[in-house]
Amino acid sequence: MKILLPFLGVIGIVLVAFVGVGLLNLQYLFGVIIPYTAFAVFLAGVVLRILKWGRSAVPFCIPTTVGQQKSFPWIKRNRFDNPSNNFEVIVRMALEVLLFRSLFSNTSTALKEDERRLVHQSSKWLWLGGLAFHWSFFIVLLRHFRLFMDPVPASLYLVESMDGFVQLGVPVLYWTGLILLISVTYLFIRRVVITNVRYISLPNDHFPLLLVLFIALTGLIMRYVLKVNVISVKAFTVGLFSLKPNLTQDLGLIFYIHLLLVSVLLAYFPFSKLMHSAGVFLSPTRNMPNNSRRIRHINPWNYPVKVHTYEEYENDFRDKMKTVGLPLEKE
Repeated sequence: MKILLPFLGVIGIVLVAFVGVGLLNLQYLFGVIIPYTAFAVFLAGVVLRILKWGRSAVPFCIPTTVGQQKSFPWIKRNRFDNPSNNFEVIVRMALEVLLFRSLFSNTSTALKEDERRLVHQSSKWLWLGGLAFHWSFFIVLLRHFRLFMDPVPASLYLVESMDGFVQLGVPVLYWTGLILLISVTYLFIRRVVITNVRYISLPNDHFPLLLVLFIALTGLIMRYVLKVNVISVKAFTVGLFSLKPNLTQDLGLIFYIHLLLVSVLLAYFPFSKLMHSAGVFLSPTRNMPNNSRRIRHINPWNYPVKVHTYEEYENDFRDKMKTVGLPLEKE
């Protein structure tokens, strides 16, 4: 059920768009109202989550470390797994965000039944799949900005040309779209096939993967199979971006299905685990230097609190304590 419910949910989204546009002709609802609403929910949700995280107290120095801390000069330290200053933290964050450095060090654990021993071995497939997924998703998203801009910046044309540098037909095959579909399929199958990963996975782990999978699939169908009118799509998205939506009849049903899936992903984003893309920058386990031996970490929220000392407690209840035989510091 943890897998079936998210799958039925995504199929339901596709069917809603199919019925709403294909049968009921609700193009304005699915092309204008729902995207604007989803974008508003996305912006409000992201801002509120970031403000909530920003107000959270960090009373202690709690960076995650996996290497030797800076100490005596003759002891070799690990600068980026155990940073001691802000520059090293920036390098560590950059390696984490851009290259998933900690995931690269991931190991898998398996019990060898025939040898009756626990084996730890390197596991790079998850790192490779995650890196391919995130970077291809980012480049695909970057390429889509050309649909919202007129004129299109030269930098986006450069990204497009690099993405489709090997032309295998018409239209040009963009490799990131194909890599996105393959990588998200791998990440989903991995959660289903590997027993211990399937055991700890929840519906909210499967749902965004299936959403992205169907978004990538419908996007590829639009480009290479059904081939929607790109000029009409461009006119529509530019109008949507400039708050002057212009719906045309030749956008195609598959476009509205794709748009509804994207809208659901946008609205779902702030309330899901996908917010780790912003949360990683605000995580004290990552963005703090491990310098607690050199610098005293003062809790900025440590406001003065009126305390009731034991001496005051004993003064208040000395007679009662003496009556029941409790020991007293002062007779």
